[in-house]
Amino acid sequence: MRLDGILFFPLTPFDGGGSVAEDVLAGHVADGVAHGAGAVFAACGTGEFHALDGAEHRRVVGTAVAAAAGRVPVFAGAGGPLPHAVACARAAAEAGADGVLLMPPYLVAAPEAGLVAYVREVAAATGLPLVVYQRDNARFTPAGAAELARIPTVTGFKDGLGDIELMQRIVPAVRAALGEQRAPAKDFTFFNGLPTAEVSVAAYAAVGARLYSSAAFCFVPEVALAFNRALADGDDALVRRLLTAFYIPLVQLRNEVPGYAVSLVKAGVRLRGRDVGGVRPPLQDPHPKHLAELEQLVSAGLETAGAAAR
Repeated sequence: MRLDGILFFPLTPFDGGGSVAEDVLAGHVADGVAHGAGAVFAACGTGEFHALDGAEHRRVVGTAVAAAAGRVPVFAGAGGPLPHAVACARAAAEAGADGVLLMPPYLVAAPEAGLVAYVREVAAATGLPLVVYQRDNARFTPAGAAELARIPTVTGFKDGLGDIELMQRIVPAVRAALGEQRAPAKDFTFFNGLPTAEVSVAAYAAVGARLYSSAAFCFVPEVALAFNRALADGDDALVRRLLTAFYIPLVQLRNEVPGYAVSLVKAGVRLRGRDVGGVRPPLQDPHPKHLAELEQLVSAGLETAGAAAR
């Protein structure tokens, strides 16, 4: 399955009682697809996968699949303890998802052979395409990434470490491993999975990872799309203006408090008029001072994107 365009990672709305608000989620996903998302990644990092139980995960993925209505692929998050990761992968297949984003196992530091075994067991639980997310305690060498790529249903590698030198070695190692197969090489995609990935998109593209996840698309799709089009058109001046007016200040604000990579996105969606509730502990909603700064950034980003369109 070949992915292209903006990768949309919808958040998970909660109602006043703290339950998943499926109707709000359906509207959020449908609007993202209508704005031109290339794929939907439901119940992943921005969607607070860490805070969902199994039943909630199934409801979130099922709602996203229904709202996307076959217009774009839907990937579902899985990860954590191996039995939970396997259950999430199976539930994703049952819900009609098109693939799985496999996040790190819970807490433990493990040898690379153990991490590869973890991926193999989740892959064996479903025939869905699987993208492996490298971050935190799930770190791979070029040889380990190549071994992952040889697993038949592993079709992508998403990096959230930000180690460009490592990725410069992983990409050719994976390509060489796939080229060694007797069968025609499968489609394999590398992703930039850093928070606010637009800031690092040029560095990742240079090593062969052109796709990126856009958290900003959740709350300022106009800005995210303008940035993505500017990249595609080679409009470096607009890319710089959007980075300066919106993305770099957003990173600075995001770094003020742990967890703001999710909390600010959810706050941004509320600022734009969709009642998605707050984040679940251990994350915390932004301080009023930071909310005011976010509102100013949203205005600046929209003005910059709007001026480019005029």
